[in-house]
Amino acid sequence: MVELLIALVILGIVSAALYKVLVTNQRTYLAQTQRIDLQQNIRAAATILPAELREINAAGTAGANNGDLSGMLSTSLTIRAPRQLGFLCVTPPLGGGIGQITLTVRKQPMFGARQTYARGDSVLVFYEGDPGTRNDDSWLRGEIKDVGNGNCPDANGTPAAWVLTLGAQWIAGSQFNAAGAITNGSPVRGFTSTTYSLWLSPTDNQYYLAQTATGSTQPMVGPLSGPNGLTFNYYDANGIVTTDSSKVTQIEIRVRGRTQSPISQPGAAGVAYKIDSVVTRVAIRGNTRCNPCL
Repeated sequence: MVELLIALVILGIVSAALYKVLVTNQRTYLAQTQRIDLQQNIRAAATILPAELREINAAGTAGANNGDLSGMLSTSLTIRAPRQLGFLCVTPPLGGGIGQITLTVRKQPMFGARQTYARGDSVLVFYEGDPGTRNDDSWLRGEIKDVGNGNCPDANGTPAAWVLTLGAQWIAGSQFNAAGAITNGSPVRGFTSTTYSLWLSPTDNQYYLAQTATGSTQPMVGPLSGPNGLTFNYYDANGIVTTDSSKVTQIEIRVRGRTQSPISQPGAAGVAYKIDSVVTRVAIRGNTRCNPCL
């Protein structure tokens, strides 16, 4: 009986030690996993937003006050983003001057949440130029003056198409308005008003970096640290903070991420949320457009 009691005591001590080791290892694993997720989250924000913002043009066409940066708040910004992609199904007739041209764009397939065009929209049309060289390939920018319905003259039918009357801004003078410079099948890019903002989820009551376009909000990065989880600052060419969208040349993005749940911290008792942050500045390239995309 004494030997049995001693064996049970020893077994209990060993079992308790093993349990403590397993629990400690599990907590360490969970903490490391959440730290990795946190770092990946804030890195994603530092990759997605700069890639998007570099392409915008704050000033727009001279004197028209129609830049791509239409909303400037400390926790949100609104831009015209390239979210629409369609394709020509007719080679547009060129060579008749430097004014308007007509584009016939397939209604299907068309990619992006916005499946229509409107007067005043900006579009970019791929400019092939000379098919024998890639040195003159570029994007022709233009403003939609009128929108109509039409058809594509395909061999197997006549699928529906948009007929766009475009006031083009030619790349380098009227000599580029030449027959065949824009080909059948060329891509046509359109723009959609898109907002990146600090968003409080109604389902889990946590903050996220979210994207809102065509009335739909989609969380992208998070959870964030709280009401201070996302901050935008806007700078002019002299590095001074500005509230004038036409003078913005740099945008600073500050993202503060948080782990999904409290974790153990090195050198600290108990558990707490791990906070990490990233700060990046984006220089705007000033790609020109023609008019606001609504």
